Amino acid sequence: MALIVAGTLALKFIPGLYENEGLGWTDAVFTSTSAVCVTGLIVVDTATYFTPLGQAVVLVLIQLGGLGMLVLTSVIIGALGGRPSLRTESLAVGARHLLPQVPTKRLIVDVVRFTFLFEAIGAFTLYLFWTPRMGWKEAIWPSIFHSVSAFCNAGFSTNSGSLIEYQDSPATIVVISVLIVAGGLGFITMEEIHQRYIRRNPAFRRLSIHSKLVLATTAFLLLSGWALFALFEWQGLLSKMPLVDKLTNSLFMSVTPRTAGFNTIDYGSATDSTNFLTIILMMIGGSPGSTAGGMKTTTFALLGLLAWSRLRSHQTASFANRSIPSETIQRASGLFVIATGIVVLGVFVLAFIGDSHRATQAFLVRLFETTSAFNTVGLSMGITPQLSTPSRWIVIVLMFIGRTGPLSIAAALIVRLSTRGRFRLAYEDVVVG
Repeated sequence: MALIVAGTLALKFIPGLYENEGLGWTDAVFTSTSAVCVTGLIVVDTATYFTPLGQAVVLVLIQLGGLGMLVLTSVIIGALGGRPSLRTESLAVGARHLLPQVPTKRLIVDVVRFTFLFEAIGAFTLYLFWTPRMGWKEAIWPSIFHSVSAFCNAGFSTNSGSLIEYQDSPATIVVISVLIVAGGLGFITMEEIHQRYIRRNPAFRRLSIHSKLVLATTAFLLLSGWALFALFEWQGLLSKMPLVDKLTNSLFMSVTPRTAGFNTIDYGSATDSTNFLTIILMMIGGSPGSTAGGMKTTTFALLGLLAWSRLRSHQTASFANRSIPSETIQRASGLFVIATGIVVLGVFVLAFIGDSHRATQAFLVRLFETTSAFNTVGLSMGITPQLSTPSRWIVIVLMFIGRTGPLSIAAALIVRLSTRGRFRLAYEDVVVG
């Protein structure tokens, strides 16, 4: 919240950020929240409304938001010669117990190192591909901006049409896709891969169940989404493209809902099947401890494993010859219920406000916008600039809750009860189904 406030003040008072008149307070808060929460929803065109300095301010907010507040705080405290608390260090790197052999300080440094390494490689690669199209000087800033925005899963672009003009550039689509997937895997998984296959650390003889589940679920979602999007749009939006472009664009349609927010097609012209599948993928999002949002791939996988175990009358859910703790399953179930409830409430409120202002958006469009905001995706069917001021504030709240985590928000709002006198009430069964 502090960073959002700082970003809002910067957007309001730093001179030279805009080509014409500056943003109003609501739009400044909206833009700052969207950047810090790495969402990508915009009420003004980043390419034409901001000067290069204004775009740089937005990019700084994206980078800081993508790193994560706890990682950023730990790095700053470390640079000043202090030491973060053990709890802060543990929270900063997610499920710390998964990597007991790696010192927390080293892991936090690796998080920052991975971030800048991937962004640097991505920027250089995009520069090589874009120089013939833009010129060697003009390609520098867009390459840097898009690389950072892609790895942080932000979706902001210096092009008015996002990546639609690169529909015919498979190289660009593949590079952006790799950056999005890498940013969405989670730093715990990236560190494990680094220790296991690059450094060949003997302490990492195998990947943890967490990383195996992340990699398997990510691959399943990408491949199944790729096939379904190609099926849905082969005779639609992709019909006039060559075969290679059809394949790369349908792949990108599967990648970008992982909370990236870039688009190579107009979702306002896509089929309902495409948009509904996109909504489902946006709800799932990326993986824990990553720059991505959503309820996370592991939550989706654990719910699937729970259902499969119940169908087989097994008491515990298992994966790769390991049982998943019931507390973890309960946490995933709680996250799913809370996230779904927030999206339903968000759609209801947006629909009510829209009806009050006599807006004519279809229900699917409002569901798409709400899901994109809460899961910090940034995809839109084109209604964001048309939202009324109350609707924009609802979207701001959704982006903030989605980025900080619904379970974290719920825990912060609930008054902690005293542990004295805690007891279990008597059981009594309820009919289900």
